[in-house]
Amino acid sequence: MSTEFASAGLTAGQLNAIVKKLGGHDMALRFLRDELSVSEPIRSWREEDGVIYFSVTSDGTTGEDWIKRLEGNGFRVGDYAKQVLRSPDFKPTNGVTTEVAVLKGMLFEDNDRIMKIRAEADKRKLSKPNAELTCLIREKFTDKEIEAMCMWYIVAMHEPINDSGGGPFLLDASRRGDGRWLNACSDGPDGWWGRGVGFAFAVSQVSSQH
Repeated sequence: MSTEFASAGLTAGQLNAIVKKLGGHDMALRFLRDELSVSEPIRSWREEDGVIYFSVTSDGTTGEDWIKRLEGNGFRVGDYAKQVLRSPDFKPTNGVTTEVAVLKGMLFEDNDRIMKIRAEADKRKLSKPNAELTCLIREKFTDKEIEAMCMWYIVAMHEPINDSGGGPFLLDASRRGDGRWLNACSDGPDGWWGRGVGFAFAVSQVSSQH
């Protein structure tokens, strides 16, 4: 029988951090006495081979109401995002559940992260989502959860919607040091996305309305 301690590979600092995570000395002793249990947080998303999967359900919120709803709950909505949300081309649905696949930017070479994204989605039989998907994503996930996905922001690859100047834009949910943002990024040919971007497509859409 091996006499090696299970903690042999941990440093004193790591052991100390574990005790702190448990709530300190007394809580660590409670854990050893089975008076305290530790469980993994339940994630509302899963990852497979660099692709994040989850589902959302629309509720008929209009673009203008999304601005009020998000800002009323402490989110920040960028100026270009507001233009997109106020566009007549922003058409909400109600009661539609979308299974979402987010292709992580790391799946593509830096020079391929423009032209090949939609081609890869087509190969995987993914489709363009409704633009409202970004709002649902922003509301569904905290910045910590987006960070846990190893992404800085998630772009919904919907049909581009023009801003007031006629430029094509895509809505994105981003995490920054200055708040939880709903933004819009250009979908023009000169656009560039980094490795920390996720590209959201629809796997399937099911309406619960009759």
